[in-house]
Amino acid sequence: MSSETLAQRIESELVGPLAEAGFDIEAVEVTPAGKRRVLRIAVDRDGGITLDEVAEATRAVNAVLDASDVMGQLPYTLEVTSRGVDRPLTLPRHWRRNAGRLVKVTLIEGGALTGRIGSSDEVSVELDVDGVASDVSYADVAKALVQIEFNRRAAGPDDDSGDLDDEEHETDDDSVDADGTETTETEENR
Repeated sequence: MSSETLAQRIESELVGPLAEAGFDIEAVEVTPAGKRRVLRIAVDRDGGITLDEVAEATRAVNAVLDASDVMGQLPYTLEVTSRGVDRPLTLPRHWRRNAGRLVKVTLIEGGALTGRIGSSDEVSVELDVDGVASDVSYADVAKALVQIEFNRRAAGPDDDSGDLDDEEHETDDDSVDADGTETTETEENR
């Protein structure tokens, strides 16, 4: 049985139980890894998915696989993950779940748009492209990827809650890592 056929069979067995638990299957991938196989399953739900919910989905997947012969006798490693921001938006629920985020859309007819996702339905999405609303039909989209924004602030311009106050945080033991994370050394970890 090919990896693709096996992945389809696994997905068909998991769709119902995961849907009952509130999860959507986004991808199923079976990859050979020496004498083993790696089974990767990406799940998602409205509002995003937490680490505890990934653990809950893993337990649901394990229960289905333990009760089934779909994986056969060969050993495998199971990896259950969230969908990830780098996956293309291909279904209406992907657009809905990414409302407010910046997306780059490559059109089938050529050209591209970059705009913020507004309202969406089963047929199209409204993008705010430089302050102008533009309706885009999913049928016209060749590829759509969420853009990573490192410096976008959700708070208003007068809100300084995300800013560090140098006087309050300045001590001999404080340091700021290259990624901007503030760490404090204590006597125990010196």
